[in-house]
Amino acid sequence: MSRIIEQRVPDLGEFRDVEVIEVLVKPGDNVEPESPLITLETDKATMDVPATAAGVVQEVRVVKGDRVSKGSLIAVVTAAGGDTVRLPALTETTVVMAGHGETVVLPGRQSAGAPVADDAGIAAGEPAADLTAKVLVIGAGPGGYTAAFRAADLGLGVILVDRWPQLGGVCLNVGCIPSKALLHAARVIEEAEAMSTHGIRFGKPQIDTEALKQWKNKIVGKLTAGLTILAKQRKVNVLRGFARFISPHRVELRVPEGTTRVIGFEHCIIAAGSEPARIPGLPTDSRVMDSTAALDLKDIPGQLLVIGGGIIGLEMACVYDALGSKVSVVELTDTLMPGCDRDLVRPLEKRLRSRYASIMTGTRVMGVEAGDSGLKVSFDAKDAPQPQIYDRVLCAVGRVPNGRVLNAESAGIEVDARGYIAVDRQQRTNVRHIFAIGDIVGQPMLAHKATHEGKVAAEVIAGHKRAFDALVIPSVAYTDPEIAWAGITETEAQALGRKLGKGLFPWMASGRSLALNRDDGFTKLLFDEESHRIVGGGIVGSNAGDLISEVALAIEMGADAADIGLTIHPHPTLSETVAFAAEAFDGTLTDLYMPKKS
Repeated sequence: MSRIIEQRVPDLGEFRDVEVIEVLVKPGDNVEPESPLITLETDKATMDVPATAAGVVQEVRVVKGDRVSKGSLIAVVTAAGGDTVRLPALTETTVVMAGHGETVVLPGRQSAGAPVADDAGIAAGEPAADLTAKVLVIGAGPGGYTAAFRAADLGLGVILVDRWPQLGGVCLNVGCIPSKALLHAARVIEEAEAMSTHGIRFGKPQIDTEALKQWKNKIVGKLTAGLTILAKQRKVNVLRGFARFISPHRVELRVPEGTTRVIGFEHCIIAAGSEPARIPGLPTDSRVMDSTAALDLKDIPGQLLVIGGGIIGLEMACVYDALGSKVSVVELTDTLMPGCDRDLVRPLEKRLRSRYASIMTGTRVMGVEAGDSGLKVSFDAKDAPQPQIYDRVLCAVGRVPNGRVLNAESAGIEVDARGYIAVDRQQRTNVRHIFAIGDIVGQPMLAHKATHEGKVAAEVIAGHKRAFDALVIPSVAYTDPEIAWAGITETEAQALGRKLGKGLFPWMASGRSLALNRDDGFTKLLFDEESHRIVGGGIVGSNAGDLISEVALAIEMGADAADIGLTIHPHPTLSETVAFAAEAFDGTLTDLYMPKKS
């Protein structure tokens, strides 16, 4: 017995009388679920309306130029078995923007207590849910709480789930914020020490690690408390526990007490972040730390080995060096901070080599043995040292995304072997009502990238025409000196064979830098030689992380060298060095003598 299915226009939210600009099927065509039937055009997007079931098209009831609204009959399709079925009102319409490969969600309406619908709007026989939400956000780090708060501001009901007792995720609790607090303490110690040769002398600092840790924790507590207030003000339902998918519209939440709850959702934003990577074979010993343990300041080791010369490892090395440890760094590649322009790293490496016990690049850690006298570490390199004894070892060899711990396959989400989840420019996964943001979607693993992605995901769910289209994402190493860059680097340009113009200003010619007793930095800007538009920049020196934002904004705005140089910068400031670097390229710099180009 044939089953007749009426294909009707779903709830288009605020839209009425939408024009049909193309009819994509005709009688006799076979269609599958999600096959496009017609294309509609509003003032916000061009969209395809998909079929909700497989079958053969018997009649098409619309023509090009018709105007349709919710419930308008598009076509009649026959399928095997059953009686006439009328489509329920959809909770959402997911549509594809023609020619852009992007998707837009137009919100619909669902009566209280109605079952959560699948992508096609038909109840999917999901397990019963203890709680439901329009939007479920998994992970309350910078990306997750931003997504939750933005969705709530747009009128969507939100449940925010996180494993931590406080909001803020790794970044706020055991990452960005506490590390920057300790780096500030390190900077105070080092600046006081540096002034001893200029007439101001202090005694050797006495480090009270417990008081320092309490100060650090107080900073974290203020920020997490503020997030809790913001969540309450927005009526975001915050739940603590570990979430794992059990179906496309359900997750199981295991709470710390050991009980479980099932949460239903129409949309989900995965913001589950990453974990510190670990070298296989390291002993299970409290003296072997990851970055989280290093921030806990159990003690100040006499001898500390940092495995990994990247940003995280070098930041923590700076902290422990200032607190009194003799620090050694071992890095597998031939340079510290792999991926960063070599000339930006040189001032940092020069300073570290003068302060640290050793810097071993191009060197592999072959083994770590735990003993009563310490951790015995052996190395492999052309000029590898003999095995050394360290009081503590910090493993800082990167981070691993959490995509493999979510049971994502139960929702049909594709996760690669490394744990990353692929998304499009609207942060959608291959399952169209599930989004992903932050570390879990790929490099760079930066909080400020995640926050922007979180807003995009929330706004797309709310029906806004949005996409993540940042030209540049700034990177910062909060070492001493700081290193920051945005846009294309000189190393990348050389690898691509792309010839760029360069403007460089050394900080030894900056009055502000000299007054800070630091002349070891510089500002470098890269320009397209034809248009003179800025395409990249790097800064090494005090507060480089604050200065790089001007470079990023200039790239986003399409500024050229004259735009930057003619913008009046206050004197004396470090920000002047950005203008001076632009003037160096433009040939208008007077603060240095620059021979005219032949």
